[in-house]
Amino acid sequence: MTDIPRDHPRYQSLVTREMLVKGVRDGITSMQGLIAQGRGEAFDYLLGEKTTVSALGAEKAAVAMLLLARNPVVSVNGNAAALAAPEMVRLAKAVNAGVEVNLFHRTEERVGKIAAVLRASGCERLYGEHPDRLIPGLSHDRAKASSEGIFTADVVLVPLEDGDRCEALVKMDKKVIVVDLNPLSRSARTATVTIVDNIVRAIPNMLKLAGEMKSLSRAELEAIVKEFGNEATLSAALDAMMETVQSSKQS
Repeated sequence: MTDIPRDHPRYQSLVTREMLVKGVRDGITSMQGLIAQGRGEAFDYLLGEKTTVSALGAEKAAVAMLLLARNPVVSVNGNAAALAAPEMVRLAKAVNAGVEVNLFHRTEERVGKIAAVLRASGCERLYGEHPDRLIPGLSHDRAKASSEGIFTADVVLVPLEDGDRCEALVKMDKKVIVVDLNPLSRSARTATVTIVDNIVRAIPNMLKLAGEMKSLSRAELEAIVKEFGNEATLSAALDAMMETVQSSKQS
């Protein structure tokens, strides 16, 4: 990677870019994934590149939902694997979830490379290499799913996801958690829980919360989920972005 000085004001953002570029070189991330990263980075800049109070609340609700789930599954694409594979594997273990590879620009070579990265990170319950079911309503490769994984999951964490797949999963009566920096996207507005945060902050936050919340009773976890409101969370994210804009105008 490029040698980025730690005192650079946007150090973490530049490191993230380098991680994705390396992901492309390693055959994990698609070239199109770089475009998606750039779009998300613009929204993150409006958030002040930090986890907001509303995002942390969504992360807490998401962890509660995963801990309550019968068969939770974490869906991983190329960008997620390049940016947070070890943390996602640790989170999956913390909430007793399986991990499934699902790609928009799918090739078996990329699936194999991502699976290898996940296994190297300690993943033991991995799906997606040999999908045997199709998600209804999708004609693309993203429809491919594993019967023991996403297809029968009751709760699915889908970071960095596109809207139509999220919508299709919701139509299957699944609770869907997305990590999406764009609060106006179809994913954000369709999901059960939307975390408007950068994946490199959101997953570590959730991992920490999982450790703290594992001792909570089922009733306490259910209360956390019940108190969560996705529309309010999206509105709060937009408000936070507008505050950044207004602050910029005043400075």
